[in-house]
Amino acid sequence: MKVTLNRFSLHGCTNGATTNRAVFLQKLKNISTFVFDVDGVLTDGNILVNETGEALRQFNIKDGYALQLAVKKGYNICIISGGKGKAMEKRFAGLGITDVFLEAGDKTILFKTYLKEKGISSDQVLYMGDDIPDLEVMKLAGIAACPADAVPEIKAVSMYVSPYTGGRTAVRDIIEKVLRAQEQWFDRRPDAADSGK
Repeated sequence: MKVTLNRFSLHGCTNGATTNRAVFLQKLKNISTFVFDVDGVLTDGNILVNETGEALRQFNIKDGYALQLAVKKGYNICIISGGKGKAMEKRFAGLGITDVFLEAGDKTILFKTYLKEKGISSDQVLYMGDDIPDLEVMKLAGIAACPADAVPEIKAVSMYVSPYTGGRTAVRDIIEKVLRAQEQWFDRRPDAADSGK
């Protein structure tokens, strides 16, 4: 059952709208770590391949701003993707993201290892994915979230479905919700270069 509340699209809710919103907001306040897939979440899922065989992806600058702000505020940001490419590594490094796992086969193993090494509880983690390779790992996170264009199986396990699609500010949407719930969204000294390093 899907319940939509004041821009919140909550899934699996059966106890009444007010209770579900309160539970969701409380879970947002507990998040210290974001884990994101890349293709279909931080990008629109399209990959351009040039003559040399290099895969090119397009990232959204607003997602980038939210990511670097979360890093600046002390949140853990982890990227787990089956994709690969030097351009992705450079983009994430430019945003201050150091926990980047590309060419991931079993995302669940990487997720569990990451949490163990960092001493993070799964209820402190928000995982945003969009397709079947994310399905099992999303079930382990405190909050599972997805873009509006995620596949039905992912939407079914997501507590939050963003009204925005992958690569079109779904990432900013969920980061902003967490940071606002924790009164961390506003940056007193924003740097225009932050999301384009």
